[in-house]
Amino acid sequence: MNTRIVVMARAPVPGQAKTRLAQAIGDDAAAALAGRMLERTLETARLAAVGTLELCVTPDTGHPALRAAASRFGACLTEQGDGDLGERMAKIASRVLAAGEHPVIIGTDCPALGPHHLRHAAHALQTNDVVVQQAFDGGYVLIGLRAFHPRLFEAVPWSTAMVMATTRARLRELAWSWWEAETLHDIDTAADLVHLPEDWR
Repeated sequence: MNTRIVVMARAPVPGQAKTRLAQAIGDDAAAALAGRMLERTLETARLAAVGTLELCVTPDTGHPALRAAASRFGACLTEQGDGDLGERMAKIASRVLAAGEHPVIIGTDCPALGPHHLRHAAHALQTNDVVVQQAFDGGYVLIGLRAFHPRLFEAVPWSTAMVMATTRARLRELAWSWWEAETLHDIDTAADLVHLPEDWR
């Protein structure tokens, strides 16, 4: 199977993007940073050159910044649809696998994620059911799948330090093989700003 990099993103609208970070730096600055991280993530995915590229967005595909970014980086633009994060990720995984591709799903919160991480993930999917890249906060910044089961995304305590532990437990429950890459920092709160690229600070 070929690989499809699916970038999940929210429109960089003040008051709606990076709301936890906005409490410290303000709505406008948080939205501007969200837009920059979106661009960085799409550029990373394009440079990885491991397969097709999809920008899957919320709340809809109408925002000019999302449409422009998809066009600039050669990504097809789709909507995430309704549901919590797990439900939306499950729909993406099921849809992409049904289309004959391996989904590698990433967000836009990890500027440290590089093209080599995506290449390693795509390679590891050839011999593992799941690949995952943990974040230091206990979540993950990347998940790739060669198989699908909704259990992997059901009732996960998203946005907590238990996401990765819960995911490992579900993988053991399913008796699936998985590969974990190095742990990276994502940018969710003011304390995380020290992990931005130096030229962004």
